Amino acid sequence: MIQLLGRATSGNVQKVLFLLEELGLPYERKDYGRQWENTTTPEYVAMNPIKKVPTLIDGSTVVWQSNTVLRYLASKANSALYPSDAAQRAAIESWMDWTLSELNSAYLAGFRDAKKAEAERAPDTASNLAAELKVLEGQLSKHAFVAGAQFSLADIALGPIVKRCIGFPLGLPEFPKTAAWVAMLQARPAFQKAIAAG
Repeated sequence: MIQLLGRATSGNVQKVLFLLEELGLPYERKDYGRQWENTTTPEYVAMNPIKKVPTLIDGSTVVWQSNTVLRYLASKANSALYPSDAAQRAAIESWMDWTLSELNSAYLAGFRDAKKAEAERAPDTASNLAAELKVLEGQLSKHAFVAGAQFSLADIALGPIVKRCIGFPLGLPEFPKTAAWVAMLQARPAFQKAIAAG
């Protein structure tokens, strides 16, 4: 059985849970993270040199980095969520990479500042996050899903993170297309199960 090592409240773990549930794959999630002091052990570092979550164990195969885990699982399952067509795959991967290269730093800043009093927040946190969400809003104004007309791995990669972003109490502008897309994801049983821990 697949083992997923990582805390249920991690956005990067939740995206993997979302896919596992969508694919109907049996798995066991185990609590790993800084609070359990088990991601710096020699055994864990041998599997995942960056000492973060998630780490996926599938028999003798170990995969780390959340988006790589998504690609691995979808490829192994030969899922339509990650089609073999090169152009379709490039559209999906562009948004998956955008999540990590562009959105992630603004998301993490927003995550930190959302817990602080307004006077203690960095002055550009909200504007930086809004600028990234505006990019996504533009895409969702043209397409039903992140990478085009079909639900795909791009939606799975972004879903748990963007749901959090638009919920941060940072005075962000409205993003109606993004909010509607998140609402559509929230209607999916796999998404509900993936984000149940918060």
